[in-house]
Amino acid sequence: MINKLLLTLTIIVVGFTFKPAAAEENTLNIYSSRHYNTDEKLYSDFTKETGIEIKRVDGKGDALIARIEQEGELAPADLFITVDAGRLWRAEQAGLFQPVESATLQDKIPANLKHPEGLWFGFSSRARVLVYNTDKIEDGVLTSYEDLADPKWKGRICVRSSGNIYNQSLLASMIAQDGEEAAKNWAKGVLDNLARKPQGGDTDQIKAVAAGVCDIALVNSYYFFRLQRSEKSEDKALVENLAIVFPDQDAAGTHVNISGAGVLKNAKNKEAAVQFLEYLTSESAQAYFANGNNEYPVVSGVAVNETVEANKDFKIQNINVRQFGEYQTQAKMIFDEIEFP
Repeated sequence: MINKLLLTLTIIVVGFTFKPAAAEENTLNIYSSRHYNTDEKLYSDFTKETGIEIKRVDGKGDALIARIEQEGELAPADLFITVDAGRLWRAEQAGLFQPVESATLQDKIPANLKHPEGLWFGFSSRARVLVYNTDKIEDGVLTSYEDLADPKWKGRICVRSSGNIYNQSLLASMIAQDGEEAAKNWAKGVLDNLARKPQGGDTDQIKAVAAGVCDIALVNSYYFFRLQRSEKSEDKALVENLAIVFPDQDAAGTHVNISGAGVLKNAKNKEAAVQFLEYLTSESAQAYFANGNNEYPVVSGVAVNETVEANKDFKIQNINVRQFGEYQTQAKMIFDEIEFP
């Protein structure tokens, strides 16, 4: 009786076809810390074009990095998407990525906006700009990041906290460019000129300038463009008397950072992950970054909305964005040393 039962079970098992691998081939698992609702169409369009289903886990960048580390070989994610090269560098240092060889990615994405060895790639960019109140400051007075440290602006500047990776990457770029001492002196000068303790996000800094809390703020370009293009009258009113400056046009150029992604070391579907990265360099996807979230495309010649178009021609720092991560620890140490909130 027992032998007959075992024989029956063997026949059932042999006759049953498991299909987990086939299912995986048509599914791309993404962990993403991009929190823009406008990205939804990017995912849905990719599925329409390829038939590959996307399963996504959203979260904060550092939390997702920790999760991928903890999951190890069992991690379901094929691709990690995040904002800021400094955070991509953190994931790189944790050993999470594998190199990708793709002629499309190499040809289309500028060398300064991707990892030198193909571990991750930038697919949209943003400039770190100065916003100022035109009722209080004349055009042409502000020209550089260094201006923020000038004592004449004491009590007139708003920025996010030093814990924000945008500011850490900016300071890291200054260290790479001018050395730690110069970067520290700049950070001290900005600290002395703050109108209030750092608080809120970039949009909050813009609102503070509009409300007269401060006269100058340091923000990412797309936050300002978003308000300019908003259909809400209150948003347009916020920036009515404000303008932006792309710093250091007569010097090293403006700091530009990225949103980017890399294929994970334990990816179960590397082919689909690379296909998605290549899709992000397509004209339609690149245009959507500009028109959906007012970022800059990384691929040249892409048609963008009139606001981005009017603000796209400026000199960029001649530095690979990976260096924002390489000097991140020094940047944090400087902020901690001078007790920048």
